[in-house]
Amino acid sequence: MEKLLYIIRHGQTDFNLKGIVQGRGVDSPLNEMGRKQAEAFYAHYKAERFNKIYTSTLLRTHQTVAPFLKEGIPMEQLDGLDEIGWGMYEGKEQTPEIMEGFTDLIMRWRDGELDVCVEGGETPNQLAARQRRALSHIIATPEEKKVLVCMHGRAMRVFLCLLINRDIALMDDFPHTNTALYKVLYDGRGFAIEDAYNIQHLDGLLTE
Repeated sequence: MEKLLYIIRHGQTDFNLKGIVQGRGVDSPLNEMGRKQAEAFYAHYKAERFNKIYTSTLLRTHQTVAPFLKEGIPMEQLDGLDEIGWGMYEGKEQTPEIMEGFTDLIMRWRDGELDVCVEGGETPNQLAARQRRALSHIIATPEEKKVLVCMHGRAMRVFLCLLINRDIALMDDFPHTNTALYKVLYDGRGFAIEDAYNIQHLDGLLTE
């Protein structure tokens, strides 16, 4: 059973633009640029004829795939695709103090400390646990040969590690920007990235 997963990050929001931390607890809409990115992605990939669309439970992913939904492609929300919880940082501007905290946390994750998190937030291992449940659901339907998965930056990095059995500590090896695409093939046994960080559809558009 083969299945192609087209995995993208949501389009730009004003919070992205202003450097405000979003995370799982902030349900922000796309801004004008984000809507343009979504339309550009649709124009580039509408011929793929996706069988199903999976999104997080957050508005910014729903709005990113909205052009496809007009074609009647079924969509399902999975909370396993939600962004990591950034706890006390959510909704706050990325001040030097917060950025210092981020840098320290990401360095600790890089060193393999995957059970630490921001106060009130979520650890990478907690995120990975709910992503595994989402992934099992996504691959359980053999007739869905080609699916679009719309999620979030940090979550997408962890998800890609899970797919190819890479240590989650190496999550930052995967670059992302708004609506960047990773195409992944599932052959019934494992996953392989066929196209990494494809942003061709964004030619002529400014990105975050």
